Amino acid sequence: MDNLDAIVKEALDLFAGIDDPDQLEQAKARFLGKEGALTGLLKGLGKISAPERPAAGARINQAKESLESALRERREAIQAKRLEARLAEEALDVTLPGRGLGVGGLHPVTRTLERIEDLFRSIGFEVATGPEIETDFFNFTALNIPENHPARAMHDTFYVDGEHLLRTHTSPVQVHYMLRHAPPLRVIAPGRVFRCDSDVTHTPMFHQVEGLWVDEQVSFAGLKGILTDFMQEFFERDDLPVRFRPSFFPFTEPSAEMDIGCVHCGGSGCRVCSHTGWLEVLGCGMVHPNVFRHVKVDSERFQGFAFGLGVERMAMLRYGVNDIRLFFENDLRFLRQFN
Repeated sequence: MDNLDAIVKEALDLFAGIDDPDQLEQAKARFLGKEGALTGLLKGLGKISAPERPAAGARINQAKESLESALRERREAIQAKRLEARLAEEALDVTLPGRGLGVGGLHPVTRTLERIEDLFRSIGFEVATGPEIETDFFNFTALNIPENHPARAMHDTFYVDGEHLLRTHTSPVQVHYMLRHAPPLRVIAPGRVFRCDSDVTHTPMFHQVEGLWVDEQVSFAGLKGILTDFMQEFFERDDLPVRFRPSFFPFTEPSAEMDIGCVHCGGSGCRVCSHTGWLEVLGCGMVHPNVFRHVKVDSERFQGFAFGLGVERMAMLRYGVNDIRLFFENDLRFLRQFN
């Protein structure tokens, strides 16, 4: 008991010099913890004579209350000091001018889609949409794609279950459209499609525009004329050379690939066109009679042509982009160029 005043003074001096909450708790334990100095005095009250014990206990309790009060005040002081420092760090100068709101712009793929749609609308085509999850019938069977065709393989197609899949092209929209509308009809089907492919020129998700014209006097010559005019308008070059090469697609016969003169080198040969002077841009052909049979259109009376092009491919050529993945990485430095 003779050391009580000295213990209290030592504790108060120690508390006053601490600025860290953890260190303050350690100091508290030193005096008020289970093994603390004041706790030891309380445990030793039994050794004091009975007449002196109440007064000694009162002195120890008073000392304990004094230390706990000092601890509370020190905790509050430390918190206030930290809050003041934080507010100083986060202070805002309200006299500074505002930064303003950034003005966004359309994505280059969206710009390209809108341009394609506008050009085909100008010559009487309607725009149709359809589901991105399709059945095997609409995605393959109705388009005359046989059971053993490689496109049905798991490594090319994302299957949801045994019957449903993520569409690999937007041609199923044309099938839906022909089942709901009788010829004559002119329609384009823009939208997202999905394939198991990823590299500099391919992504697992990309956009396509499929076109279809069905009427009594539709010809391959008309197909060539419309696509030639479209490409020259899209790239704003009246002298843009085009060519059609024989090809094969299950849903068209005859079929062709369309090439345009390289829009980067003007046909002289560069890395973009593999030094050939030509760029492949789309596939096309006359609608196969088997496709008409699935949608109950009389192929003896009506003929049709169809074509399909990749939107990202067109955007890359129009804007000079050399990696398709740039369209989907959401890098603002890239996207701001199209504001």
